[in-house]
Order: sequence, then structure tokens, then C-alpha cells
Amino acid sequence: MNSFGQLFKLTTYGESHGAGIGGIIDGCPAGIELDLDLIQAELDRRKPGQSKITTQRNETDTVQFFSGIFEGKTTGTPIGFFIKNKDQHSNDYNDLKNVFRPSHADYTYTQKYGVRDHRGGGRSSARETIARVAAGAIAKQLLSKLGISIQAFVNSVGEIELDKPYTELDLSLTESNIVRCPDPLTAEKMIARIEEAGRNHDTVGGTIQCVATGVPAGWGAPVFNKLHADLGFAMLGINAVKGFEYGSGFDGTKLSGSEHNDVFVNDNGNVKTVTNNSGGIQGGISNGQDIYMNVAFKPIATLLKEQKTIDKNLKATTVNPKGRHDPCVLPRAVPIVESMAALVLADHYLISKNAKF
Repeated sequence: MNSFGQLFKLTTYGESHGAGIGGIIDGCPAGIELDLDLIQAELDRRKPGQSKITTQRNETDTVQFFSGIFEGKTTGTPIGFFIKNKDQHSNDYNDLKNVFRPSHADYTYTQKYGVRDHRGGGRSSARETIARVAAGAIAKQLLSKLGISIQAFVNSVGEIELDKPYTELDLSLTESNIVRCPDPLTAEKMIARIEEAGRNHDTVGGTIQCVATGVPAGWGAPVFNKLHADLGFAMLGINAVKGFEYGSGFDGTKLSGSEHNDVFVNDNGNVKTVTNNSGGIQGGISNGQDIYMNVAFKPIATLLKEQKTIDKNLKATTVNPKGRHDPCVLPRAVPIVESMAALVLADHYLISKNAKF
């Protein structure tokens, strides 16, 4: 339940308002030269307080590695790391100790374990994803040595969405604005929509699109560990995610087979497809084309306004949360989506062959 992956395996630990969040990466090949600054830069993309449209919890999210790296290279042994929590306001959650917040894990967590950490959601908090981003940053560096890159961006916020496919966008512009949308005009509208939700003490959801380029043909499996199934499992395990699709997704159901089929061609000795409705995966195995997917995030459940609910004694009550919360999770979720994609692809690379560097 706390581990992810088969060969490239991540185990995470920690709670939102505990001492910190950490993880152990097992199975990372030896000899990978790591840029620790790049790892921290990935965490900075996820950290709170980075802009006016994110929670103002003040955390540096500085990662400390204590095993598995020597003289800048992986040793092949478990990589241990820790990120300290420094700005917890646990008292903000005292009034929530005995109530079940709407659409949170409070009730289900209590039913499963009989006890729960009410401070910020405890283990069910999205703060746990710090460990995924740290591990994903290492997976990204492994994959970059294979010529593989992973880029995610905000594709929609509420009713506002990009009207162009990713192939017509300059994805290098993703980090040029605080909402992480590669189209500047659409980004302005998205930011305004998020600010509107914040002013109304409400929240808004949307979608993130992720594109992996350079993945060779042959990764994945034809039955239970289909590559797209593992990607879906990874994305649906992210807090607030409500949906996953890859390739043509649900829009593909509106096409006929003759319109949807990706025709193979010989491109100077390389096998390619004229279209890519398959999203780079066929029969559960990568075909060498771009792998692209959409991940749907619900509006964050914590609203800074009064809502009706019940308490642990099943009596009707109201809840009016305090604290610092995002009006929209999407900008900070972009590196999380990238990281989970990187963990899946790194795992499938190791499964596909004995990797050496």
C-alpha cells in the first residue's frame, strides 16, 4: 500500500503535519550521475507558496539524501531521502477532529483503520506526493540518458480549455506562467478563473496532459501489466484524480474504425504511424510513437466556507475549515503527473532489459 513499482520501487512514509515526508527507492541502477539541483528544482515546482494561486503554506521542501548516492552517482543500493515539515499549523484542524469533511478521506479512513490523524488529512494528504516527485526526478534523469523526455501541462481549468493538440503548442512555454499552461492567452484566463474561485472561497478542477517522447517500441506487457494500465494505475493514485485517458481516449469512441486506425509506414527504415490515436501504446506495449495522456482532477474538497456534514456520532453538524489551501490543485500537480509517468517508464525499462550505465 505504501510502495509503488516492481523493479524501480518507491516506498514512501510520513504525514502532512508530522516531522516530514520521505522515501526509499530500491532497484535504481548503479552509475547514474545525478544532478541534485535538478531534483530540488522539481520539488520547487510542487512546493506550496510559489504563487498567488497556490496555498501560502511556507515550506522550502528541501530534500536530504542519506544513502544510495556517492560522489554524485547512484551506487545501486537503496536511495533514502527525507523532506522536513517546517510550517505546520496543526491547530487549524482542531475543530475537525470529530467531524467528517465532505468528499475527504475522513470517514473512509476511520472505517478502515479505526483511527485517523485529523491534522491536514495525515497520510491521506497530498503532501505525501513530495516523495513521488523526489523519486520521479531521479527516474527522469535515468530516462533522459535514454533520450526520453516527459512534459506535462495544464490543459483545462473548469470550463476553460486549450483548443489545440499538444503537437501545435510550444511546450517550452509551460513554465513561463504560474498556471503552467503553454498557451499564454489561455493561461491568463485560467489564472483569472482560479482567482475567482479563491475569492468565492471555493475551488475549481481541470485536466493535465502529459506527453512522453522518445520511448522505444517494446516496453510493456500484453496482459496484466499493460503499459497504459500501469500509467492509469499511477495517475489514479494521485490525490484528487478522478479520471484517466490515453491516446484518443473517450473522443475516440466517436470515430469509426477506419478513421481511428493508425496506419503503419516505413519512414527511412523506421516504423511510424500516420496518426497516433493509439497514444503510443498498442496491445499494452509501446510502439515508438509519443505517449500522451489526460488526467482529470476534481475541485479540491476543502472549501473555506461552511458546509453541512455529520460527526463521528452521526449527528448533523457543520464544518467551516481554517488553514491554507489551494483553490486549484492543477499548477502544483504538473510535476506530480510527470513524476508518476517517469516512475512507470523507468520501471518498464528495467523490466524490458537489464539496464547498465
